[in-house]
Amino acid sequence: MRLVHLPALRRRSLETLSHTGLSVAHLLARRADATIVFNAANAPWLPLLRLARLPVATHMDGLEWKRAKWGPVGKRYYRWAERFAVRFSNALIADAAGIRDYYRTTFDAATELISYGAPLLAPQEPRQLASVGLVSGQYHLVVARLEPENHVHTIVEGYVRSSAKLPLIVVGSTPYGHGYDQKIREAADTRVKFLGGVWDQDLLDELYANALVYWHGHSVGGTNPSLLRAIGAGAATNAFDVNFNREVLGSAGRYFRNPDDVARLAEESEARPAGIRTRGSQAREIAARYDWDVVTDGYEALCYALDSRTLTRAQGRGRNNRAASVSQVPDESRVAS
Repeated sequence: MRLVHLPALRRRSLETLSHTGLSVAHLLARRADATIVFNAANAPWLPLLRLARLPVATHMDGLEWKRAKWGPVGKRYYRWAERFAVRFSNALIADAAGIRDYYRTTFDAATELISYGAPLLAPQEPRQLASVGLVSGQYHLVVARLEPENHVHTIVEGYVRSSAKLPLIVVGSTPYGHGYDQKIREAADTRVKFLGGVWDQDLLDELYANALVYWHGHSVGGTNPSLLRAIGAGAATNAFDVNFNREVLGSAGRYFRNPDDVARLAEESEARPAGIRTRGSQAREIAARYDWDVVTDGYEALCYALDSRTLTRAQGRGRNNRAASVSQVPDESRVAS
């Protein structure tokens, strides 16, 4: 693999689109057998690839138009971009069954289901926890960008209502300035500790692996890599109740919709440590099914299918009929070692 690093306009509404525009220009000058575009927001560049007769698959990412950071114009743009990507892509990629079902129901469009891999972290003695004042098994953990659809405020508000004794550690920042992070801080009490962004991957892995419980509030993004990293570390997880999270966690998860649910689960987590350990072991078993070899096999098969033109367009509301399926989903028979 050869990586090419290109610049971008560092503004929320233009960063992705500007970077992809430069990437498409670079690609048109050098050609390729198959192309993959990530994020439906980049849909305006797809006709250029099609005109150049470069077969393209678009990874649709999550339901971006549901994100609170986008105003009315941004939400309309993402809804339009979804339709445009369906029309101009040779294939669509979904990283979760819920995303696949959305495109099937909304656009009558088939997708290739290719998820992510989960890193499996070997149990180890914590080396850096003391540097942030923590003890293994003696804290709750949230890791997320501070954005409304990640429900950090719900977790903090519910935790504060609870009688939990162990601290709640919040890891994350907001990439663009707004008042949401201030709302979270105002809802907190002295039991809530904010670490900001943690860029040391070893420390972050220790935080996941040694938490009493990991709280996952993401709600619109499909299969979430942070969730996979948490369960790969063996973290018992309480997650916001949406189909994407249930798809990953199943019966190993506990689910919340509001602060009262969070308060109840926080108290239960501290009262039943044996059950927490069991759920952590179950989480690791689930993580083993999210095998990077399966993921790479799926992308390789998709690229070969694009290059051989076995993915053909169909008329109507949908866009693709398959000569062969290349979908890849977590398979219990392919467990990472």
